[in-house]
Amino acid sequence: MSETTYREALHEAHRQALLSDDRVIIMGEDVADYGGTYAVTKGLYEEFGRHRVRNTPLSESGFVGVGIGAALGGLLPIVEVMTVNFSLLAMDQIVNTAATYLHMSGGQFNVPVVIRMATGAGRQLAAQHSHSLEGWYAHVPGLRVVAPATVEDARWMLATALADPDPVIMFEHAMLYGSKGELPKSSGPVDIDRAAIRRPGSDITICSWGGTVAKALAAAEELASSGIEAEVIDLRTLRPLDMDTIARSVMATSRAIVVDEGWRSVGLSAEVAARIGERCFFNLDAPIGRVCSQEVPIPYPRHLEQSALPQVEQIVVAARQAIGR
Repeated sequence: MSETTYREALHEAHRQALLSDDRVIIMGEDVADYGGTYAVTKGLYEEFGRHRVRNTPLSESGFVGVGIGAALGGLLPIVEVMTVNFSLLAMDQIVNTAATYLHMSGGQFNVPVVIRMATGAGRQLAAQHSHSLEGWYAHVPGLRVVAPATVEDARWMLATALADPDPVIMFEHAMLYGSKGELPKSSGPVDIDRAAIRRPGSDITICSWGGTVAKALAAAEELASSGIEAEVIDLRTLRPLDMDTIARSVMATSRAIVVDEGWRSVGLSAEVAARIGERCFFNLDAPIGRVCSQEVPIPYPRHLEQSALPQVEQIVVAARQAIGR
């Protein structure tokens, strides 16, 4: 085991991708000499040169479109979008082109592009840099949507994404970049078709992903101090959902809550809860709970921002309500 940060794990994943396949290129705003907004690509420009690591203009629609074209032309582009809010400027390219090209070409043309973007709040960057819009992309057929929550997944999920012949959207919670974790020396590319059980338990299932996994684990520890054993599931892949793992857990615990930093209304938490209801209705001993962000644009002041986001205490309360304690 070696300790590293989420940022360093992503950096090593990018470096190894560039070393292992000449078709891999990285492109995005300030990814070259500056090293990217979150320093994930720092030093790669100097090592691999401007043909492999490319700065782009401040035009998400333009450079995401170029990435899609490069993928159609035989390259394996990794396109970095600075934040999920800015990806809305490239929604036409992602949803109307990348996601549909295989279907509209009758199966003739794959689009093997990986589009990375920071998501989530907690850094006092206000509403235009802080939202969690994973559910928007998870709604779209033709896209695979992943959310690495751990150092190990940050290190190895990119390799699996690059091996996918179709477009992959990778959401990295901005509060995770500086987090530390253990990276097993024997680890390797992860199976992004499967959710991961981060903590086993028998009393309630907590479904989480990305930046909410650590909060779910902290809540599970607090619940354990009062004799409640919560099973924490890291969904890992948001489209397609691994409902088999979720359903097995809920059938065993008979209770479930979903933690989502997105908004509650028409959100990803609603989809997960609905599918649990469809698969596990007769196994449930309580309504499915949801802990989500408040229905407001993410505020700038720290105390308001924290109040708007799901917190450990809210997860604990929701779990206790489901269990009836």
